Amino acid sequence: MTDEHDIGDSLTLLADNGDPISIYPSSTTNVVMARIKSVDPENPYFVLELNEGEFLPPGDAIFVAWLRSAKIQFKLTSPDWACTPGEPTLIPLEFPLKCQVLNRRASTRLETPLGIYYMASFVLNGKPYELQLYDFSAGGVGMRAPPRDCVGLYVGRKLQRVRLELGPDSVMIADLEIRLSRTFRSFLLGEQVQIGCQFLNLSPSMQEELSRLLDKLNSSKQR
Repeated sequence: MTDEHDIGDSLTLLADNGDPISIYPSSTTNVVMARIKSVDPENPYFVLELNEGEFLPPGDAIFVAWLRSAKIQFKLTSPDWACTPGEPTLIPLEFPLKCQVLNRRASTRLETPLGIYYMASFVLNGKPYELQLYDFSAGGVGMRAPPRDCVGLYVGRKLQRVRLELGPDSVMIADLEIRLSRTFRSFLLGEQVQIGCQFLNLSPSMQEELSRLLDKLNSSKQR
């Protein structure tokens, strides 16, 4: 993707959705998490918002995000990643000259139906948790809750025997690994934390059951 308007449209969609951006600096193995705060409607500029406490070291960096069902990737470089005055988490940047659209998701991610509460409940270090599911796929689930209910849920944490309520009378027990954690503000719910998790060690029977549930949900959405 090299057309400036196509790149701008893609960045705008990422900004509107509040989708997470994973940044891979060339000088470190640490992954920096961020999102796109805004995109200039007239000029090839956008504002990157780093997650609280994140730091982007000088030099080259690869930016990666999911755009609908495909992965988008581009490279930018800066000697200092200068922030907006008085806003240490906001970094104004120029559009990349090109973006790569990479392999598509191996599985479709479906949002849970409105008005029906799909829940994930588990115990971590003796503390019980219960979070609302907002989407799931054959690869993992997305959960959200207020920050007070997400204390201790860090990227890389493994969650054992999570009870997933995936629809009326449909319960699944699975192990998960947290791959994403970001804070956002919802107009209706206030401040929320989005937790993205990947399934671990699903047995063939569990994979079959999950596929059945996904097909059922997908069919109900198309009616």
